[in-house]
Amino acid sequence: MAFLIGPKEKKARALGANLHLKAERSLSQKSAMVRRAYRPGAHGKRRRNLSEYGVQLAEKQKIRFSYGLTEKAMRRYVGQAIKMKKVSTPEALGRLLEMRLDNAVFRAGFAQSRSIARQLVSHGHVNVNNRRVDVPSKQVALEDVIEIREASRQNKLAGRAAEAMKKYAPPSWLAFNPETKRATVKQFPNPDEIGIEYDIPLVLEFYSR
Repeated sequence: MAFLIGPKEKKARALGANLHLKAERSLSQKSAMVRRAYRPGAHGKRRRNLSEYGVQLAEKQKIRFSYGLTEKAMRRYVGQAIKMKKVSTPEALGRLLEMRLDNAVFRAGFAQSRSIARQLVSHGHVNVNNRRVDVPSKQVALEDVIEIREASRQNKLAGRAAEAMKKYAPPSWLAFNPETKRATVKQFPNPDEIGIEYDIPLVLEFYSR
């Protein structure tokens, strides 16, 4: 599963949402969503009325691009969410996406974007419970302890995030210890802390067609 190749912010503009695909740039005034908050192309400033299908497709693409999923992976997560019985399907889907290891690394502040987090994981720079894990899609569990490996803390990408992390507050489901530089999964993700407004019921309607 690979992240977008090519102009990432153009995809975000087309969907009308800042998907935080460009690390610190997405949070700055240089973001394309700040400078050109309209669809790309010659007719981008024109109003567009989407069909019901178009609205559902846009919501699905927001999630896919934001988490860096292939269509096959997205369908698999939806299928797993439908089968989960203890929570509603929308909450189950949000939980499955948020508790991917690459997303947990991003949410903990160890990386400035999900694509960088995926790179750190796949290159073997991340430990879970003191064991190296190089599978970005691995689901973390309650009480799992996540950290950048000691030998990898001088990595350029990890070091840049470490500076930014001094001012970063992780979501409530992750407890970060500044002394050990470890993050612990303390609870299931709160849907209100995802940070990007996804209409998950619309996504489920898209896949129920």
